[in-house]
Amino acid sequence: MMTDPIADLLTRIRNGIHVERPYVDMPTSRQKVRVVQALEREGYVWDHEIVEVEGAPTAFLRVNLKYGPNGEHVIQHIERISKPGRRVYIGTSEMKEVRQGLGISILSTSKGVLSNREARKEGVGGELLCQVW
Repeated sequence: MMTDPIADLLTRIRNGIHVERPYVDMPTSRQKVRVVQALEREGYVWDHEIVEVEGAPTAFLRVNLKYGPNGEHVIQHIERISKPGRRVYIGTSEMKEVRQGLGISILSTSKGVLSNREARKEGVGGELLCQVW
């Protein structure tokens, strides 16, 4: 049993980018899919898909990583903020720009998993899952 599936997702993405893989595979969950959808909306990954494998007990989430025209990494840094031992919650007034607007925060809100820009627009706060730039 995995204690922190979001940290596993972020680590797999970080490791895949480090070795310049075109995609990474991992066990799927609704929370992971929602975090990847937020990364996709903000332009940090190309897309994702759920891959069913015959004989496997669960499906896999495949995240297609994004690189620049000269092979530069779109995701320079990705880190988990709220952890199972220390949850971090922020309101709309406490949301700060990440890298002066060049990065994003991903939050789990009452309206779903949103980036800090989307959460500010919706006027909701929530659990600060991770930061990406």
